[in-house]
Amino acid sequence: MTNFPKFSAFTDIDEMPAIRHFQEAVTRFLNEPGTGVRPWTPAVDILETENELVLSMDVPGITLQDIEIRLENVTLTIKGERKFEQSQGKGYHRIERSYGTFARSFTLPNTVDNDRVKAEYRNGVLSVSLAKKEAAKPRTIKVDITE
Repeated sequence: MTNFPKFSAFTDIDEMPAIRHFQEAVTRFLNEPGTGVRPWTPAVDILETENELVLSMDVPGITLQDIEIRLENVTLTIKGERKFEQSQGKGYHRIERSYGTFARSFTLPNTVDNDRVKAEYRNGVLSVSLAKKEAAKPRTIKVDITE
C-alpha cells in the first residue's frame, strides 16, 4: 500500500513560492488606485440616545468639499471621494489604503426630525446628529394609584 503525504490547505504559503507571487500580484492589482476594482466603504457607527441618533463615519484624508450629505424622506445618503495624489518622480512600493468614491445610504426611523440635522467633521471623523421628534422621546408619566 502506498502512503501519500497528507494534504493540508493551511500549510505555510512560503512552501509554494508560485502561489505567494500570484497572491502578491493580485494584491498589488487590487490596491492600484483608479482601477475601481476594490470599492471603498468607510466604517460607520450608529449610536442612539434618548434625544438623537448619531452616525460617526471614518473618512480620514477627505476634505469637506469632497463630502456630500443628503437627507430625503427617511433616507440619509453620504457620498464622498478620497483622491489619490501621485507624487512626481516617486514610485510606491505598496499602496494599501483605498481611494476613490464611496456612497453610503441609511434608512432612518420615522422618529427622526428632518429639520434638525447637524454635521461635524473633526480629526477624520464625520459625525451626523439627527434629533428625534418630541413625540418619539421617552417621557415619564406619574400615575396616581388609589386603593
